[in-house]
Amino acid sequence: MTADTHASEPDNSDLPESLREIVADFAETESSDRLQLLLELANELPELPPRYSDHPELLEPVPECQSPIFLVTEVENPEQGEQAVVTLHFSAPPEAPTTRGFAGILHEGLNGQTAEVVLSIPADLPLRLSMTELVSPLRLRGMSGMLSRIQRQVSERIGKITGQ
Repeated sequence: MTADTHASEPDNSDLPESLREIVADFAETESSDRLQLLLELANELPELPPRYSDHPELLEPVPECQSPIFLVTEVENPEQGEQAVVTLHFSAPPEAPTTRGFAGILHEGLNGQTAEVVLSIPADLPLRLSMTELVSPLRLRGMSGMLSRIQRQVSERIGKITGQ
């Protein structure tokens, strides 16, 4: 019976180890405790550095989210193309814990990864978090919106230099 359970689990080998661990944590957590896990990730989301908190116009809004969330990516040494290291910054209000939690997942799983890794994250990542029965499809679409904006920003930052 255990083999059948594992056979139905998605193959997450296409994710970096940091995201595989998060996806596994959600899958292994009882359904009733998954929102608490999401809240913990929300509480771990770092504050914006002053260069962004003092200049919120530098952040991109994510209108797919029900709550106001803004993000920006930084790419260290973009001339390295896909090997450049990505840093993520999010602004999400504390009164929006689900949105902050999704931002926390992306920060925990992608911050410090190479552009190649960030760009390779599949669009179905939000569906792999075992949250579809706990949060609305609209909220999951918000996380998808965050991921797509992160990937577009990274692509633009390395593409402008590398000519991609």
